[in-house]
Amino acid sequence: MANVKKGDTVLVIAGKDRGKRGTVDRVERIKRGLGVVVPGVNMAKKHMRPRSQTQQAGILDIPVPLHISNVMVICPSCEKPTRVAHAHVEGDLKRRVRVCRNCGEQMEVLK
Repeated sequence: MANVKKGDTVLVIAGKDRGKRGTVDRVERIKRGLGVVVPGVNMAKKHMRPRSQTQQAGILDIPVPLHISNVMVICPSCEKPTRVAHAHVEGDLKRRVRVCRNCGEQMEVLK
């Protein structure tokens, strides 16, 4: 189970875009594990040729996945980058929640 999910606000902690914040657009499998796509971070140029009469050719900027180890989740309650802990919901051992290691607040209910 990944500690980062779609819609989380993350801080980039390594790479050319270190220090930037953004919202996770999607989590996907990459060659060495899991990667996250954050719009505006880790942009690459893609040269496109026209496929039909209506499509225009050009150079596009597209976001490329970052390895999941290069981002840290930002806690919604304390607004600090944090590692994520997992805890069971009281009375239900099948449901778990993500918990902030800094403030101890619950982040979201997992299944």
